[in-house]
Amino acid sequence: MVDKEQVEKEDPVVLLRPENNNKKYEALFLEIDSGQIKLPMFQREFVWEKEQSARLIDSILKGYPIGTFIFWKTKEVLRSVKEIGNHPLPETPKGDYAQYILDGQQRITSLFAIRKGIRITKEGKEIDYRDIYVNLDYEPSSDEQIVTSQKDEGKSYVSVHDLLTRKMSDLFKQAGPEKSDLIEEYKAKLTTYDFPTITIKDYPIDVACDVFSRINTGGKPLTLFEIMVAMTYDEAKGFDLALKYAELLNGSDENDDSLAKAKFDTIPEVTVLQAVAAITVESIRAKDILKIRREKFIAKWEPMVSAMFTAVNFIRTKIRVPVSQLLPYSSLLVPFTYFFHKNNNKRPTEIQAKLLAQFFYWVGLNNRYSSATETKIGEDLKKMNQILKEKQPRYSSDELSVESSDISDSWFSAGNSYIKSVLCLLASHKPRNFDDDSDVVLDNSNLKIASSRNYHHFFPKAFVEKKYPSLEPNVIANITLIDAASNNKIRAKAPSSYIAEFKDTNSKLSGSLRSHLIGSPKEFGILNDDYELFLEKRSEAIAGALNDILNPELQ
Repeated sequence: MVDKEQVEKEDPVVLLRPENNNKKYEALFLEIDSGQIKLPMFQREFVWEKEQSARLIDSILKGYPIGTFIFWKTKEVLRSVKEIGNHPLPETPKGDYAQYILDGQQRITSLFAIRKGIRITKEGKEIDYRDIYVNLDYEPSSDEQIVTSQKDEGKSYVSVHDLLTRKMSDLFKQAGPEKSDLIEEYKAKLTTYDFPTITIKDYPIDVACDVFSRINTGGKPLTLFEIMVAMTYDEAKGFDLALKYAELLNGSDENDDSLAKAKFDTIPEVTVLQAVAAITVESIRAKDILKIRREKFIAKWEPMVSAMFTAVNFIRTKIRVPVSQLLPYSSLLVPFTYFFHKNNNKRPTEIQAKLLAQFFYWVGLNNRYSSATETKIGEDLKKMNQILKEKQPRYSSDELSVESSDISDSWFSAGNSYIKSVLCLLASHKPRNFDDDSDVVLDNSNLKIASSRNYHHFFPKAFVEKKYPSLEPNVIANITLIDAASNNKIRAKAPSSYIAEFKDTNSKLSGSLRSHLIGSPKEFGILNDDYELFLEKRSEAIAGALNDILNPELQ
């Protein structure tokens, strides 16, 4: 039986019923000019050229249908277009309904630009929408296009802008008495044309955006971030999510802290939204993100940013993953941000730190976020609550074990989460270059694809293909992280050859090799160029290091 309190907590049922109406040209114009019709910022910018606008007016004068305009009528305040060309658009009066254009932006903006005589500068070239003309030498029933953006010499024209805005007596004087009937007919056709409209009033924003996405199937679908940019915009508080995200990535004049400075600038927009949602409603489902009210989202932004920076610092210094391109999933930042927010951005205890590292590698090695990501991260927020209490979350035993054969058989791909986890392990040992023992400098731009400059096949591909044709050179056990300059010195040389050369330039070569989880050249088959032995030994070293992290001592 459902009690009263439970019923009161349920969302109210909203009856969704679109309204069908017609609007005249002047009504459309006045509603835009008074701030009642708005262009939400998740629409495309105005891109129509004058000739496209001319064809639109031509269709109206010939009585052709030009499609239905769809509006979302709401008291929600969204980020909207502030100006069209040289003309500022007014704000909607406070407390009034606004009608956001969901379909028909280009057509309505064209009609408004012509009526207002707007000038728009594109790529350094000014486009004047007063320069669209009706050719008065053609009859309305003509098969020819009677509206144009170009005037031919010797023909009689009237500007559409003038037709809509000037007195009839002035137009008669301009065109001559023989054209008066035609001018009057054209003006009447424009001003009395019925523009069909559908208005969806008081629809929830997620439904309104779904409507937008469905009717714009030919274009780029709306992203969750684009919707939230529009939803959370608050001019009074100076909050613009698009700008806030840009500042988070690249910093600002007022704040030098940034993900770019930390080499974590590959974090996508959706991960940031999910992090806000995690600390706000403990769910990252899109439908739950859309339900976060503007005020609450804005209030949680700075706490999320602080917690995310703390999480990044922990991943960089304790898990020792120096760049975001190596993360098995960017979305790993979501549970980590949640943890540090709940932990008041304090340094984790020794036990918590071990459990966080275990969780990090468990996610990557088990390809956890490759499907049903929203659900799984929701579950993992509960694991973070366990770690906060210094309790190990529950994992399947087979998920905390790595076999050396798995490592030796794993094809190297820079986009696979399992492989990225191994790369994180290699990076965590602070690898040093073989030729001079200098620190390997890792950079996001050099780690994007398997052929990138920071990745080096210890046994070069060409060498393996020639000497060991039955074995695969492109496996993770054969990959090391080194600088491009060092890579260029090695090229296709046999390991025994280039390692012997580097003994003369690097007195700490043994330590350099160990920083890549490679033991003595003799033990690992390097002196004899024994690729099969090398794969076996290095796979064992990598698997052993991973198993130590996956099974920490917590006493």
